[in-house]
Amino acid sequence: MDNKILLIILAILLPPLGVFLKSGVGSNLLINIVLCLFFYLPGVIHALWVVTKK
Repeated sequence: MDNKILLIILAILLPPLGVFLKSGVGSNLLINIVLCLFFYLPGVIHALWVVTKK
């Protein structure tokens, strides 16, 4: 439970870090980095989606 809360906080503050800690290096991380380069908000939304899915 505490780990998920920490991941959600990281996904809001530093989206690529949150995705990296949840899924490691892969397509999700690459997608999130590209989204964060375009705009911050799409990167946060994607990171929250990755962190909260099972």
